[in-house]
Amino acid sequence: MSKEKKMVEEITSMEEDFAKWYTDVVQKAELMEYSSVRGCMVIQPYGYAIWENMVSILDKMFKDLGHQNVSMPLLIPESLLQKEKDHIEGFAPEVAWVTHGGSQKLQERLCIRPTSETLFCDHFSKKVHSWRDLPKLYNQWCSVVRWEKTTRPFLRSLEFHWQEGHTVHETPEEAMKETKQMLEVYAKFCENFLAIPVIKGQKTESEKFAGAEITYTIEALMHDGKALQSATSHYFGNKFSKAFDISFQNRNNENEYAYQTSWGSSTRMIGGIIMTHGDNRGLVLPPAIAPIQVIIIPVAMHKEGVLEKSEEVLKKLKSVCRVKIDKSDRSPGWKFAEYEMRGVPIRLEIGPKDIEKNQCVIVRRDNLEKIHVSLESITEVIPSLLKEIKDNMYAKALKRRNEMTYTAKNSAEFNQIAKEKSGLIEAPWCGSENCEKHVKENTSFTSRCISKEKPQAEDKCLCCDSTAKYRVYWAKAY
Repeated sequence: MSKEKKMVEEITSMEEDFAKWYTDVVQKAELMEYSSVRGCMVIQPYGYAIWENMVSILDKMFKDLGHQNVSMPLLIPESLLQKEKDHIEGFAPEVAWVTHGGSQKLQERLCIRPTSETLFCDHFSKKVHSWRDLPKLYNQWCSVVRWEKTTRPFLRSLEFHWQEGHTVHETPEEAMKETKQMLEVYAKFCENFLAIPVIKGQKTESEKFAGAEITYTIEALMHDGKALQSATSHYFGNKFSKAFDISFQNRNNENEYAYQTSWGSSTRMIGGIIMTHGDNRGLVLPPAIAPIQVIIIPVAMHKEGVLEKSEEVLKKLKSVCRVKIDKSDRSPGWKFAEYEMRGVPIRLEIGPKDIEKNQCVIVRRDNLEKIHVSLESITEVIPSLLKEIKDNMYAKALKRRNEMTYTAKNSAEFNQIAKEKSGLIEAPWCGSENCEKHVKENTSFTSRCISKEKPQAEDKCLCCDSTAKYRVYWAKAY
């Protein structure tokens, strides 16, 4: 019991120091370890298993909509990167350059990809000739490098894993439909599989992706009241296609520039899972992406029949969930604390008294509720319970977000809320970049996305007396 208590105490309380709590969790749950390269991390097996489960779900969602996976080069010639002016200007501060090959200085610098728009565009310019070649629906799973000044595991690192979708279309309507469709895919993934409620909306001009005409985002609210941009979907129009000459013969035999989209999500979603659902015991993992959904703990394992019965239950459950048995010589108390810290959704305890009654004890990680379940019905109970856990996790996160979402009519109200509370503030805005900048400089709150709700006729901008054009969600953000 002392070991169990000590283990839990090693995690800093989130109320005491949220940043330290986060770092404690990612390290003690063995999700990652710091590498010898500044700002880069080693994703350990347990952390990578979470990512693999996320990849598996998203990849199927993409392929069900007709997208195909491809692989682009790691390196981008400088001349190629410079073809789209806004794009290169937006990424210039974060670009890492290769200047030498062996001992020889390169004639042209090569950029280590921060994103792959230019590579895809170069490829599309060679493959798209006719309207019959369209659409091209591509996706890439890879890692990218962005030279961040400050880093934090999963949330912001020099190198990170992600997927980036790139599509080419015959008409602007088709491209816009794709852009909005992929935003819905990300929202569905977060809510149905990660149990994270999100707000969908359009980014302001100053916050949109470099080179995009329109950027849409899903924003999630973390335990500490900060927002996390969890995925984005961009409409490029024909801006990139003009720069890279992606043109085709349309149905009227006229030459026309194609219309493009791009959309992406990354391992920062793992950080979102931790900060949305975690508690002072450690991780709380949504069942869909948990590497282990059920951990079986034999109690009094040395006694006759306990290990055999545990193995029997393991064999039965393998057909309905990801299950593991811990047969190590650690004490049950140590194991309880260990798997709670790792966020395993269900702990199944079985000992001599349970075997006599043909039952087991089940403990839910989301609320620590303990129930007794007949071993005869275990294969029916577990899938149902996993769904209940996901639904409860989502409901708790949604309730917290609703309680931490405020409305302000003017700067006085906004500043008061920003000073006293943490969370989202919905407020009217005139559309001026100066007003947006003023809010950020005075409160550290940034625009997260434009609300679906339109401003009232009498609404004035929270910074000036101009009539509001939009209602915007503002928050401090990661």
